[in-house]
Amino acid sequence: MKVPLSWLREYVDLPAVTAQEVADKLTSAGLKLEAITAHGHEIKNVVVGQVVVIEELTGFKKPIRHCLVEVGEAAPREIVCGATNFSEGAIVPVALPGAVLPGGFEIGARKTYGRQSEGMICSEAELGIAESSPGILLLPQDTPIGADVVELLGLRDDVLELEITPDCGYALSIRGVAREAATAFGVPFRDPAAAELPAASGPSYPASIADPTACDRFVLRSVSGFDPAAESPLWMRVRLIRAGMRPVSLAVDVTNYVMLELGQPLHAFDRSRLSGEIVVRRAAPGETLETLDHVTRKLHVEDILITDDTGPISMAGTMGGLHTEISGSSTDVVIEAAHFSATGIARESRRHDLVSEASKRFERGVDRELPLVASWRAVQLLVELGSGTADPGVTHAEVDVAPVRVVIPSDYPGRVAGVPYERETVIRRLEQVGCAVVEGADAASGDGGAHGVAATGVVSSGDLHEKLAVRGDDLLTVTPPSWRPDLTDPNDLAEEVIRLEGYEGLPSVLPPAPAGAGLTEEQRLRRRVGRALAYAGYVEVLCYPFMGVRDLDDLQLPADDPRRRATRLVNPLSEDEPYMRTTLLPGLLKTLVRNVGRGFGDVALFETGLVYRPEPDAPAAAPVLTVDRKPTAEELARIESALPRQPFRVATVLAGEFDRSGWWGAGRQASWADAIEAARTVAREAGVELEARADRHEPWHPGRCAALYVGDVLVGHAGELHPRVVEACGLPPRTAAMELELSLLTPPGPAQAPAVSAYPVATQDVALVVRSEVTVAEVEAALREGAGELLESVRLFDVYTGEQVEEGHASLAYTLRFRAPDRTLTVEETTAARDAAVALAHERTGARLRGV
Repeated sequence: MKVPLSWLREYVDLPAVTAQEVADKLTSAGLKLEAITAHGHEIKNVVVGQVVVIEELTGFKKPIRHCLVEVGEAAPREIVCGATNFSEGAIVPVALPGAVLPGGFEIGARKTYGRQSEGMICSEAELGIAESSPGILLLPQDTPIGADVVELLGLRDDVLELEITPDCGYALSIRGVAREAATAFGVPFRDPAAAELPAASGPSYPASIADPTACDRFVLRSVSGFDPAAESPLWMRVRLIRAGMRPVSLAVDVTNYVMLELGQPLHAFDRSRLSGEIVVRRAAPGETLETLDHVTRKLHVEDILITDDTGPISMAGTMGGLHTEISGSSTDVVIEAAHFSATGIARESRRHDLVSEASKRFERGVDRELPLVASWRAVQLLVELGSGTADPGVTHAEVDVAPVRVVIPSDYPGRVAGVPYERETVIRRLEQVGCAVVEGADAASGDGGAHGVAATGVVSSGDLHEKLAVRGDDLLTVTPPSWRPDLTDPNDLAEEVIRLEGYEGLPSVLPPAPAGAGLTEEQRLRRRVGRALAYAGYVEVLCYPFMGVRDLDDLQLPADDPRRRATRLVNPLSEDEPYMRTTLLPGLLKTLVRNVGRGFGDVALFETGLVYRPEPDAPAAAPVLTVDRKPTAEELARIESALPRQPFRVATVLAGEFDRSGWWGAGRQASWADAIEAARTVAREAGVELEARADRHEPWHPGRCAALYVGDVLVGHAGELHPRVVEACGLPPRTAAMELELSLLTPPGPAQAPAVSAYPVATQDVALVVRSEVTVAEVEAALREGAGELLESVRLFDVYTGEQVEEGHASLAYTLRFRAPDRTLTVEETTAARDAAVALAHERTGARLRGV
């Protein structure tokens, strides 16, 4: 619901407050603010002018006119204009040199089309009144020359856009929001529905209600001699546009205006196209109706229709029929106002996928007492603005509806809120809502239609007297107002008292945690990983998930690196970090620098969290959906396609000593090996085996970087950072880091306990000479495969390079442990397995036994 503040002030004497202050008060009352839009505040130096002389310029591809315009100065202004919808003597808005129009558009004097132009004659679109306009805005002939257009037309305004929940249908009107604003500020409320109606003098147009479950009140009034060429006044068009509706014609605009003002949807019929009595009923099998959107709809037997002798002429409360619409020749108009079944209209709207402004209000519940007032208000406007004549009489068909009365103890709202409210406070707040409050429960006796509540819950009125009289509770009989059909039981009334007293006054009490399935397997893995890294000596940090281009430049990432493709924030906290992170390293490295700068040089940090990786073909931005309906599957798919991929990652950084020095001896500096071991620690918690392979990947050192694999899947990198990265980020020398994607570390299945053999182990040591470029992982993999099933483990215990090994080679010493599950191995078996392992290592890597 869009609420122009100037319209609101007509019914509420608001103090000198800003639009934001009004919005804050309404939000506290339960009407959530979506946005505040300012209109016309930047417009200046636009005055009323009269066109004195028009000279048609020739020789151009489009019509160009050189005009002399009187603006109340010593001499007329010369203005060049391309519009042709005005003539000499027309009264128009003129933006003089130095003027500013919506959007910060400045007007100056310049020479164009060979003539001097000292300003601009403005259209509705250029003044911010409408999104588009066919020509210049023409003002009434009696408008004073030189007057300020902004003040004259009321262009300066603020519009509050409110999100209205389904139980607050009354707030889909200026009347409803004004009542809430008056209560919030404690000022008087002038009800626009409090109008004096003319005395009834018979029916206007014959009508009846055939199905009382579909409609309980139906009102018709008529206007004769209406001028179909009459245009809606500018003030009405401005208000409709600001409230989010498009002006169509005077008759349609009047019905929309009254609907926005009072909350009562109306419909206008062309009387000349009606035939016989109007009847409100349900649809018959096989009936169809061509609606105003030129769609022929097959009607359901539960649909609520307005019909005449020819059949359906309107889908009640949803959309009118094409046959009886107001046209450019309609001079006699019938105004319809009714109170339809809220559930019936809601089902009808969803059944036909047809949501209108009227259906949104009817399905939330409208004021049953409004049809007589709203129809008379529409008739008055048509008579005043369309030169019509109000026909005497009014058709009023209705079904008796018993009023709802609710009996509650005066302390019940306090018991619900956990905050005691005085009885006078409860009565005052309910009366502010519009309820009629009578002390005692006598009004409910013998009715059977009242609802009551005791400590045990909702009970009948007879039980209420018996249960509460024993306790001596002070009972209140509350009759909700006609515009609040949602107030049907004591809890509804308690909520009204609580919200008006202020939710901020309620105590904050955490509910007990319900029993459930516990953590998911992914959550358990994340916790295990965090504990394992903490036990290994790392400290967890939580960094902001934002980054800037400079962070990626410091990491020395190439221009085509996927990590440079990032999601930009619409409203970043800092322009230096406007993107969502694509890697965890920038935040960790900044934290490391901060710690080193504070004197902590021996640091081991880790972080777990999401990164955001947009797809290459993803849309630039996700669509913004409205709140008046459920998103379609296509809209949800578009949102999903625009969202970046969000894998969960873990990263570590190390600098200084990893094993601390002290009285026990020298420490050990952190290195690339520690970063790889951190990755292996994470992999062990996930129950997978991690393989490290030599790689070149920014921001790591090209000779000290390992790609981390699980099977054939690359899950991350680890190693020592590149010296240029260390220098650019201001890091300590030889800083190491690891980052891997925890989302990819999925165990192959349920954890299996390893088989334990009771037989002794047999060990064999081998020393292999390999070329320096051969990695330890390659040699180890060959030994494992060659040794076969008897191999229990293989461990590298020495690496030697020196005089006894030729240049460009290294000696790798391994311990091979063999064990059988069912027997003690013989020397021959272990020797054969060792020889097979060495043979395969020689075949794959060129390794040979040292000394051979």
